Amino acid sequence: MDAVTTVPAPRNEAVLAYTPGSPERSALAERVKEMASTQAELRMNIGGEARLGRGAPIDVVQPHRHRHLLGRARGATPDDMSAAITATRTAGHDWRELSFDDRAAVFLRAAELLAGPWRSTLVAATMLGQSKSVHQAEIDICELIDFWRFNVAFARQIHGEQPASGPREWNRVDYRPLEGFIYAVTPFNFTAIAGNLPTAPALMGNTVVWKPASTQILAAYFTMQLLEQAGLPPGVVNLVTGSGAAVSDAALRHPDLAGIHFTGSTGVFQHLWSTVAENLAAYRTYPRLVGETGGKNFVLAHPSADVETLATLLVRGAFEYQGQKCSAASRAYVPRSVWNRLREPLFAAVNELSYGDVGGNLGVFGGAVIDSRSHATLQSAIERAAVHPTISTPVGGRCAQEDGWFVQPTIFVGEDPLDEIFTAEYFGPLLAIHVYDDGQYPKMLKLVEETSRYGLTGSIVARDPQVIAHAGQVLRFAAGNLYINDKPTGAVVGRQPFGGGRASGTNDKAGGPYNLMRWTSPRCIKENFAPPADYRYPYMD
Repeated sequence: MDAVTTVPAPRNEAVLAYTPGSPERSALAERVKEMASTQAELRMNIGGEARLGRGAPIDVVQPHRHRHLLGRARGATPDDMSAAITATRTAGHDWRELSFDDRAAVFLRAAELLAGPWRSTLVAATMLGQSKSVHQAEIDICELIDFWRFNVAFARQIHGEQPASGPREWNRVDYRPLEGFIYAVTPFNFTAIAGNLPTAPALMGNTVVWKPASTQILAAYFTMQLLEQAGLPPGVVNLVTGSGAAVSDAALRHPDLAGIHFTGSTGVFQHLWSTVAENLAAYRTYPRLVGETGGKNFVLAHPSADVETLATLLVRGAFEYQGQKCSAASRAYVPRSVWNRLREPLFAAVNELSYGDVGGNLGVFGGAVIDSRSHATLQSAIERAAVHPTISTPVGGRCAQEDGWFVQPTIFVGEDPLDEIFTAEYFGPLLAIHVYDDGQYPKMLKLVEETSRYGLTGSIVARDPQVIAHAGQVLRFAAGNLYINDKPTGAVVGRQPFGGGRASGTNDKAGGPYNLMRWTSPRCIKENFAPPADYRYPYMD
């Protein structure tokens, strides 16, 4: 069993401001320039060996300058995936046998490297590869630092949970890793999520095959290098690149699959789940399935809502990182009395937002959407709304793709609260607003709860405490993370553990101890210090 000692108290990493003339801005600008001028060979890492996959080539570009190549990777083949799985088995014994403290030290060291000499590299890679503004990239990297620090503290807390012991006995729990390998499938939108999904199970003693999104390979590549520098042994986390069935099929059909750690679309997670179900009898153990998927996140304003608060949280909640956060505000319900005062300042603020080349201009609010497929989906939604008789588009509605995949911050105002704009997940800078008569608030409360199949995040905006309390009860299952007078984005590790239910995932709450519990298989041990010498009981006399 692991011996667990006291670990440093975790702290949330302070977010740097990158103000003009600051040292961090100068260092970042230099790193961005250097990275943008280099075409990297983005190799996989299998058993500690850096190598290209044997599959199709993958061009990694800047979404805001999609003709500009950042690097090239190659997709993994089934043979590459088989090699990665073998590497997990080879590394598994020694990694499991390390004490918790020795495993924890790797990730605490990684956190300090990322907070220090690696910071500008990962911020730059996230900006260029994922088209994040400097602020959005910075808070992303701070979140990964937080994950590594807080996960160690949460894991120690779990190890410290031990059962009571009776007279002449000692009961204890051995928090074993799962028996097999973990398949971590990570999204494009957060470097923090991409780094946490493979390393959270690894901290608990598991070995992992990690497949990042093809549009996040640049930052994933550097994250893997950082972990190696922090002392992560070869084969504990194996980075494979590519997309589609060739990569996942080999993992999903392998008898040693012990778990899937996933963030991405609802459809893909459902496919993974159904494939696991089809192969259930072939596995050595029941795989753990942990997923955070889609969302159609709401903002519900009450007639008592403060207009300035509402305007700010709508702008930030809907349009930061081009609306490509799983928690982004994408539907809002506003009473007419509030709308009459909100409309003009909200429109003015959204019209002022600047999307552009995040690497060339560190002052822009946002960048481009991630790729041509996303751009086409969003353009189609805008074109549909433009001809719909009950939808107006007072702000935005323009798309461009000659230089980058840009979609203008867009507001739809819809008369029908059950229209697609209030139910479909677009994953871009599109905000649908329904204006309701003040007296219809109770009806809106019920509508918000029933409209979406998702249950990730939501916001209540009101100044009346009784209204807030009542809304929280009615919307109890509508959001795994509920915000009051705040935007529905920006969960902080250790403060707001994140996840949702319904079609939004398994709600295992990354950023808290709950997620880590899924990656351990407890063994209860009882030691009897006074074993009986006679099978007979007193009642038998």
